[in-house]
Amino acid sequence: MHNALKFEITKLFMDREERIKNACMKIVECINAMSFVNLDDQRVHSLVMMREIARGVVENKDRKVTKSDVTRALHSSIEKMASTCRDIVYKLSKMSYKGLDDQRIQSLLRVKEIAAKHAKVASVESDTWIKESLAGEEMQPSSVDVLVGGAEIMVVEESLVVETELRNEDGHNVVQKRPVTRAKLTGKKDMQIEEVQRKMPEDEPPEVEAQLINENGKNQLQEILSQAPLLQSLIWPPDDCITLDWIWSLISTIKQFSQNHPPSEFQLVMPISVVDKLVDKASSILSNEPNCVKIDCHGVDSRVVVVGDIHGQFHDLLHLLENAGFPSENQFYVFNGNYVDRGAWGLEVFLLLLAWKVLMPHRVYLLRGNHESKECTLAYGFEKEVKTKFGDQGEYVYNKFLDCFKELPLASVIAGSVYTTHGGLFRSTRIAYSRRSRRKRTQRLELGSLEELSAVKRSLIDAPYEGPNMILTDVLWSDPSQRQGICKNRARGRGLWWGPDCTEAFLKMSKLKLIIRSHEGPDVRTGQHLFGDMLCGYSLDHEGELGKLYTLFSAPDYPQFGRKIFTNEGAYAVLQSPNFESPSFHSFKAVEKPKADPFVDVDDYDKIASSKREDQIATSDEEDEIDIGERDLTSTHAQSSTAAISSLQKSSPVVMASGVDFEALGISNPPSWSVLLPNDLGGTQLAQVPQAPEVEGLPLPPNLEEPHKSAYEYLFKLVAGLKHMLQTREIESKGQKRKQDD
Repeated sequence: MHNALKFEITKLFMDREERIKNACMKIVECINAMSFVNLDDQRVHSLVMMREIARGVVENKDRKVTKSDVTRALHSSIEKMASTCRDIVYKLSKMSYKGLDDQRIQSLLRVKEIAAKHAKVASVESDTWIKESLAGEEMQPSSVDVLVGGAEIMVVEESLVVETELRNEDGHNVVQKRPVTRAKLTGKKDMQIEEVQRKMPEDEPPEVEAQLINENGKNQLQEILSQAPLLQSLIWPPDDCITLDWIWSLISTIKQFSQNHPPSEFQLVMPISVVDKLVDKASSILSNEPNCVKIDCHGVDSRVVVVGDIHGQFHDLLHLLENAGFPSENQFYVFNGNYVDRGAWGLEVFLLLLAWKVLMPHRVYLLRGNHESKECTLAYGFEKEVKTKFGDQGEYVYNKFLDCFKELPLASVIAGSVYTTHGGLFRSTRIAYSRRSRRKRTQRLELGSLEELSAVKRSLIDAPYEGPNMILTDVLWSDPSQRQGICKNRARGRGLWWGPDCTEAFLKMSKLKLIIRSHEGPDVRTGQHLFGDMLCGYSLDHEGELGKLYTLFSAPDYPQFGRKIFTNEGAYAVLQSPNFESPSFHSFKAVEKPKADPFVDVDDYDKIASSKREDQIATSDEEDEIDIGERDLTSTHAQSSTAAISSLQKSSPVVMASGVDFEALGISNPPSWSVLLPNDLGGTQLAQVPQAPEVEGLPLPPNLEEPHKSAYEYLFKLVAGLKHMLQTREIESKGQKRKQDD
């Protein structure tokens, strides 16, 4: 009985010891898997101390873990990393680049540079740990090693004799002395450096040493150390919770990366795993928000900052946030969409805003713009931007963002009095018919309500041209007009034009006092004398008894990439409690940005816009007659086999962007692609001139400068289009006459 009890007790203790060992093993594994990138020295020491204690339990070593053990462990880890980097440099130096294209060769040379930099930095860091962590070291400075940044700083090689107290197998304390070579940065103002020498590690072959000497005979290590420190990869928070410090790290990482690194290396600082988690977390929040978010901000000190189009201008966005103040408990933000396209950093803009959304979901609101679609991002650069920055994984990341775009809300109502959205007002889903039609009943457009907006299916990646979800299209694509009523926006090929009477009607119906929308910048407003030119970033478009309508644009010097760049200011609006309906607008100039290359050929932007607009006009609904509100306006349908000439409303001018600064040439009323032609009823109709398949013209002088060159090219295209259209109409007319004769 006694022996059995003893056996059970022994077994219990053995099981307990085994469980402790297993737990310690897990501690060792977890700490080994951690990254110490964003930790300070004290936390690193604590974690390594914990790991060494746990390792001692696993290995049945009954001894006290000292500070020396921690330093030795750190030194060993860093030396392993340095050794691996030296191996990479050695292998790449021996490697033949024959048969590789320039891009691959540049990539390999960049890898070699990074590995060499890590090897040197790791050696310095390793010995710095020893200096700062071990007591009782004797320093014997030897010789100057490398000059960094002129005479101000130099790297000095010093020999250290490090005394480490250990226990031998008999349990007695012994002192082990070992020499250590380390690098030290020291100030040097008055001392003149006569010679700069560097001793290569013994295990590094002469070929590598030769590779590190440039044509001027100077050591490349000088250049490496004088460059900006290597950027470190951003790490997702271990507890899955974004903090303000994490966002500061994100901003700092992106800013540093944009200064000196090519876009193809972006995934080195922003791993796909981090993008995955950030987008997933943000999408789960956005998907639970309604189509029109209601923002309750009635606190005494509450204020709301409304931001318009950003279009990938990350540095200007940072400038805006710094000036307006970052999101906080009392400061709300509403972004009206168009975060991407036509700029170099659309990916960075959207990632930063998603991070703010995750951190403060009830203080930061992200609405959708028309460029948050597959159609626009394929044409205007964001798709190529993502694929450039994430390489082989670019398609996956791009689709990830498209899925997130579909979750973005469409509008907001701030403090029950201010409506914000990207495009503007929208049609009703109710079917109304005109009673004034002479031939048959026709559908009539009516203004939609917030209740109808809340029922829209917003999970379509591209706004439809027809069907039950036209409210989605209207909210993203519509524009205000100075004419009364509501009608189809033939200039864009989708969406609506709405007049001041519709703004008043919507404010009254929704019990609101103010509308702030975006969607139009200086490129769209140029030449429109009835509206503000948006050069200050905002414009008062409608003003009535019940309230006002403003257009807001937040991308200065827009577009970053384009044939014509406007010297416009960006702006943001501030709504202050308790008078939210009385906004203050703050204009700001563009900040200096790093140089960047466009992801889409600059000359293609205007071509894409023109061809897409023609396709949109050609595929727009063909209706015999449309009754628009109180206005007796009809569009006469002209039969044509070509898709170039479509039925247009007399009162709705077609705007075809020329991309030419005619005002600089002294031309205030440039020739238009919209012309009046006779119709079958004896009157006239406004028709769109198609682009001709071939353009003929006189050869231009080689020294012809802008904007004269663009003006000539524009006129040649217009003349060719008119000629093509008239020839087509003549052929069709003859064909119809033959049919009648037969």
